[in-house]
Amino acid sequence: MPLLLWILLFTLLGGALSALAASLFLTASKSVRARVLPHLVSFATGALLGAALLGLLPHAIEIAGEGNTHHIGMTLLVGLLIFFVLEKLVLWRHCHQDECEGHVPHDHHRAAASASLILIGDTLHNTLDGVLIAAAFMTDVHLGIVTAVAVIAHEIPQEVSDLAILLHGGMSRARAFALNLLTSVSSVVGGIGAYFALAPIEHLLPYALTIAASSFLYIAVADLIPGLHRRVDPGAGLAQFVFIVLGVVIIFVSHGLAH
Repeated sequence: MPLLLWILLFTLLGGALSALAASLFLTASKSVRARVLPHLVSFATGALLGAALLGLLPHAIEIAGEGNTHHIGMTLLVGLLIFFVLEKLVLWRHCHQDECEGHVPHDHHRAAASASLILIGDTLHNTLDGVLIAAAFMTDVHLGIVTAVAVIAHEIPQEVSDLAILLHGGMSRARAFALNLLTSVSSVVGGIGAYFALAPIEHLLPYALTIAASSFLYIAVADLIPGLHRRVDPGAGLAQFVFIVLGVVIIFVSHGLAH
């Protein structure tokens, strides 16, 4: 299958699947969502860590060559700093609960404003996800599949919270679903754009993979894990550990089977 078709298929599949799964999840009762969502976040944490450390970075180092290992490390550091700044600018803000301090408005107008902001931020975020998936596919089809799986894993909890924000902003369920789906498939635009932009400069692919790894690491370590630490009881901690390991194992096994 042509490379562009792989990219088109998995960016579309990733965006649509995460939005649809989130929509189905949101139809459950609030108590069910409260029980299941932490496990989804734990699994996403493991999938992101696994994809970054077992897939993206090893491939980036291999392609760049031993002589450029220092450059890969510097790119990883720069990527982490970039995503820190983006989050500060509310362009990379994630919330994995139905309500959270960063998103809960205090009146109707702020609720509507939050809904608009989340749509803008998600469109940019999902477009970048498409770029990262395309860069992985342009390196290796198997790596592209693993990267897409990790993206889907962390998108579902985010899409759940985003839908809740849109509904809280006064949108109907149908409108919220349609707009959320539209922003999700913006990853296709990012993927196609990256395919044509990166093809002439393939020597930059290892650094694109490293930026992808830095985004996965940042989301897992700076966003998801602190949220998991809010629950300190031993039972919750054990469940979190199990689902994080499960996420890593799924990525490890899928990457191994692909090769």
